[in-house]
Amino acid sequence: MNYLKFASIDIGSNAIRFLLSYVFETEDGPYFRKGLLLRVPLRLGDDAFRHGRISIEKEKKLIHTMHSFKHLMATQDIVAYKAFATSAMRDAANAPYIVEHVARECGIQIDVISGEQEADVISSDKIPEFLHVRKKKMLYVDVGGGSTEMTFYTKKEIIRESFNIGTIRYKYDMVEPQTWNDLHDWLSKIGVKDSGVPILGSGGNINKIYKVKRRRVSDYHITTHALQSFYEEISDLSDEQRIINYQLNPDRADVIVPACQIFLDIIGITGTERIYVPKMGLSDGIVRSLYEQYKSEL
Repeated sequence: MNYLKFASIDIGSNAIRFLLSYVFETEDGPYFRKGLLLRVPLRLGDDAFRHGRISIEKEKKLIHTMHSFKHLMATQDIVAYKAFATSAMRDAANAPYIVEHVARECGIQIDVISGEQEADVISSDKIPEFLHVRKKKMLYVDVGGGSTEMTFYTKKEIIRESFNIGTIRYKYDMVEPQTWNDLHDWLSKIGVKDSGVPILGSGGNINKIYKVKRRRVSDYHITTHALQSFYEEISDLSDEQRIINYQLNPDRADVIVPACQIFLDIIGITGTERIYVPKMGLSDGIVRSLYEQYKSEL
């Protein structure tokens, strides 16, 4: 069977993700399948949000990470790849220098994208059929380490917005009160306050919560009641207890509570009862955009 390979690099605030995807071209359209997913918990947001720049130590680790991805791609027949950087690099004063340094040392060009561009790429994938979502309106919520990207779908329009509300910022109490007000005002403006609009949840934290709290293997959602109960279970535990009790990685254990709080805040405004978890994110959106660009140039 013939297939194409594309790769994406998502340089996030908490971790860097490398995704190798297969694209099978069928009579019903392209079929995307994840072939390899690597996650490197570098946490650039610790530097960027607290100090306004990426440290030399973190920069060196980023260079090593990019080198490893470059070597890995050399072993595969990659049609195309892209590297996007998000909230941490948007905030880092020395981001332009780091981008130039990575390009010079590794031959990888990093595009530092805006929050609106990030929301656009994340929500570019079609809603998977297996979710069985047949609603006129849906709210896509991607909670990352540095920002939360939101996309509101209706039959007539798609509205996107990004807010500097992320798990690492929340952890260090660095989310401005006005930013919360802006998020609440936006939800009211688009008409989803107390609407019960279904939410598509994205990001590593909601994916983990989904694995723990879904009732059946066949479920592709969790209830907001389940999310609330999970938050109550873990909020008073130490990071070590969360790691042991829920098989969390150390870099997940200290941000999963802020992730719950962000989702619960949004749910408190919307009155949502279910969160659907399609397990898609920026890396998947990058691959889809690469494939569409590839087809347009044939």
